[in-house]
Amino acid sequence: MPTIVDIAVQAGSFNTLVQAVQAAGLVETLSGEGPFTVFAPTDEAFAKIPQDTLQAVLADKEKLTAILTYHVAPGKLMAVDVVRSSQIPTVQGQSLTVNTEGGVKVDDANVIQTDIEADNGVIHVIDTVLLPK
Repeated sequence: MPTIVDIAVQAGSFNTLVQAVQAAGLVETLSGEGPFTVFAPTDEAFAKIPQDTLQAVLADKEKLTAILTYHVAPGKLMAVDVVRSSQIPTVQGQSLTVNTEGGVKVDDANVIQTDIEADNGVIHVIDTVLLPK
């Protein structure tokens, strides 16, 4: 079974996320044993960020790493686990807030696809890039 990174590369809709993971030096980590739960923003989610802001973040490894690890929770949380939670601790250290009114949201992002299983965890697709508080 492919890893989280393999799936993101093959999907073709996570090019910016893959570029960011590479820039932050997190490919090896997210290809590692895990398990991890990744809330993966699509290319359209990254497109909502002004281009100059996105380029600045991609160039700032420390800030980029904080943002990316805020999208990752330790363990394998399937959709059923996510909706049963009100807070999900992230690898970054802060927690995501889960809201299930009118669909499922983590912080300000809508979860648009769930339970994409990988060898080392699971991916849930979101429509907005999450920023630590």
